[in-house]
Amino acid sequence: MTRRAAAVVVAAAAIAVAAGAPAADFRVTAEAPTVLYDAPSARAKPQFVYGRDVPVEVLVGVEGWTKVRDAAGTIGWIAARSLTERRVLQVRVPVADARANADEAAPVAFRAADGVLLELAEPAGSAATTAFPGWVKVRHRDGAVGYVRVSQVFGL
Repeated sequence: MTRRAAAVVVAAAAIAVAAGAPAADFRVTAEAPTVLYDAPSARAKPQFVYGRDVPVEVLVGVEGWTKVRDAAGTIGWIAARSLTERRVLQVRVPVADARANADEAAPVAFRAADGVLLELAEPAGSAATTAFPGWVKVRHRDGAVGYVRVSQVFGL
């Protein structure tokens, strides 16, 4: 096979993988405390304890256990029954300005600091398919609603 043919095969494979790659799957912790273990067993070493409604990315599920990654990048195992499909996002920048509209020039509806949990106010399939690409509508626990940049939150 020539170098050019090999390059075409590699490029085609990369496109096929990218096109078929599923979107990230997120869940939130359903109860407090939720323990993150280093293996899929309650007898494994506990790594971390989460509170309620903490978003985690699902990596794989195995016999009642789910391997997850949190906003800090920590990977471990959580009992599947301890996770729910409710959508909550976690701020991952020092301060996220939630705007009244999905526009950088819109007035600030509220501000949320790093680590603050925000409820997803409108379903979002992906950043590219939302009504306002690059923005997501969120609700603070005090009831304030606004739009934040997708890049400022973890959980989508």
